[in-house]
Amino acid sequence: MNHTPGHRPPTLRLSDFRLIAFDMDSTLIDIETVDEIADIAGCGPEVAAITDATMRGEIADYKESLRRRVALLRGVPLSALQAVYDQRLHLNPGAETLIDACKRAGLRVVLLSGGFTFFTDRLRDRLKLDDTRSNVLEIEDGRLTGRMLAQPWGDICDGDAKKDKLLECCRAMDISPAQAIAVGDGANDLPMMRAAGLSVAYHAKPRVREEAMVAIDEGGLDRLLDLLDGLPAGPRTGA
Repeated sequence: MNHTPGHRPPTLRLSDFRLIAFDMDSTLIDIETVDEIADIAGCGPEVAAITDATMRGEIADYKESLRRRVALLRGVPLSALQAVYDQRLHLNPGAETLIDACKRAGLRVVLLSGGFTFFTDRLRDRLKLDDTRSNVLEIEDGRLTGRMLAQPWGDICDGDAKKDKLLECCRAMDISPAQAIAVGDGANDLPMMRAAGLSVAYHAKPRVREEAMVAIDEGGLDRLLDLLDGLPAGPRTGA
């Protein structure tokens, strides 16, 4: 494309998009919730080791990885989850600024997580998000059973389930996936990031950073607002 000398080519704006999907753990928030639950329950190192290997892509089967971690949480009281939410969970810097900017620009904001509804439901209400998808922990007598409950869309929210939900949102809105932004940090975010018109890696694992169209390695989530201004407008692909 030729541009008039001295004139800056047009750049992307938030309003070029209609949907933004965030991963939760280590993306929208600053912790891995399953690791924090495990730490309170006394099995932190075992669970964290599985989490790290999964996020690096060394354990390819996310569903099996999550089942193994959740099984270690059997008997943990609900009060431990509440303690994680109240005392350990913080939004990453710039999260509210970016979400507010997205809403003002007319985007729907969704949270797609391999974590748990205990946290995504609370974040949905707190941040007034439009939709979520995550896993449901089975609870009996106020304690975790070490299992998750199957949902109408499938048994576990892994990378493919995140992608499916993003595409489902696009169909419901009658938009192209090219009009969606996906923000994540780990290997199980790659399917939705590949499907979206703009993929954003936030303080991400090397594999994810390499594949993303935009990488935020310093600063908060609201850095995306500055980075967009440097991206040329034009055709974008999406599954």
